[in-house]
Parts: sequence; structure tokens; C-alpha cells
Amino acid sequence: MIEKSAGSGRPVMTYALIVTCCLIFVLGPASGLDPRYGSGGDLLQAQTSYFERWGVVPSALWSGTPAEPLTPLTALFVHGNWLHLLGNMLFLYVFGAMTEERMGRMHFALFYLVTGYLALLGYAAAHASSPQTLVGASGAISGVLGAFLWLFPRARVTSLFPFLFFLPLRFPAWVVLIFWVTLQWLAARQADARPGVAYLAHLVGFTLGFLYAWARFGRPDRVGGAARASEGESQP
Repeated sequence: MIEKSAGSGRPVMTYALIVTCCLIFVLGPASGLDPRYGSGGDLLQAQTSYFERWGVVPSALWSGTPAEPLTPLTALFVHGNWLHLLGNMLFLYVFGAMTEERMGRMHFALFYLVTGYLALLGYAAAHASSPQTLVGASGAISGVLGAFLWLFPRARVTSLFPFLFFLPLRFPAWVVLIFWVTLQWLAARQADARPGVAYLAHLVGFTLGFLYAWARFGRPDRVGGAARASEGESQP
């Protein structure tokens, strides 16, 4: 969670994005909650069709219908399972509020959508022959992380590390986020033979977000102990 000073505006767009993603997931077949999609094989088929319709299929993106170029946008609001959804929304909740406050609501919403679109497009370009579907807000949220790193590098982030028995440890944001992006880079190098893992989308989004914040906002804010965040092992 992030503690904000009194008088700070509510991060309306961050909350709206979280609510939208959650509603779409709950109402879709991936949640398994709607009996209209059936169970067993019927549910699995419904999920497959759903992901293919709204997700990014790289091999179809470059040679499909005119509607295919819209899928990197629709895929940002589709998630594969509960863990995928909750991990992404946690990161958006933790890092989105302060980034939105710095950028402004509409600016933040546009930044989120454009960065996410380009991140998934970059992944699809690198795996142009892959028939595997890609869904999730990972690219957009990685863009938010990149922007946060530039805008608030000194914000204090409270992290829970499983290998340290979930002890809450506080670090500057730049330590946590550089550690995170290094893990993405290492995982992306090992995932070359397994297209569909979105590590490359994470790296593209993070880089775009960082560069945009650097070019648009200049020197980072001097935020010290006023911000607190908690981070789990789940990744966007």
C-alpha cells in the first residue's frame, strides 16, 4: 500500500483500471464463476475462444483481419487466471497512485494504454510466427513501474521476500525496481524458446515508461519516507 499525504487527490484512473479489469475477469470464462460457460471441456473451450478473440496472437496480428491491430489494446483488460489478475492489480495499486498523481488523470490513462499497447506490439514483433495467445496488463503496468522509477526513485518500498520468510524490509524504490527489471531480463533471456511468456513485454513496457518519464518530466521528485508500498512475489 502507499501512504499519501493529506490533501492528495484520489487516484481515480488507477482505481477505475483495477475495477474494470476485475469486472471483465469475473464476468468472463477465465474466472470459472459464470455457469453459462459450463464446466470441464466446455469451459476450457470457452476460455480458449475468449483468449483468441480478445488476446494478441502474434501470427495473426501481422496477417489477420483489420480488427487484429486492436487486440494489443483489448488484451490489456483480459487475464488468464486469478493469480495473474491479482498479481497485476497489486502492482498497479501499489505504483499507479503516485504516478497518476504526478501525471494527471487523463495523462496517466493515455500513458497506460499507449505503453501497454506498444509493449504487447513489441512482444508480437519479436515472436511474429507464434500462435500462442498473450493476455494481461503486464506491459502497461511495467510502463508504470518504469515511470515510477524515474519519478520517485527515493520513495520507500516495503517488500516481502518469500526466501526471507516474508520479513517486511524497506528499500528505496530504485533498489526494488532495478532488482525487478533485472529478474525480467534474466527470465527473458531464458524464455526465447518459449514464446508466450511475457517477460519481453515487461522489459519493453518498463523501458518505454522510464524513457517517457525522463523526457517528459525532467528531474525526479524528492520523495523520501512519505511513501510505502508492499510487494509480493507475483509479477505483472
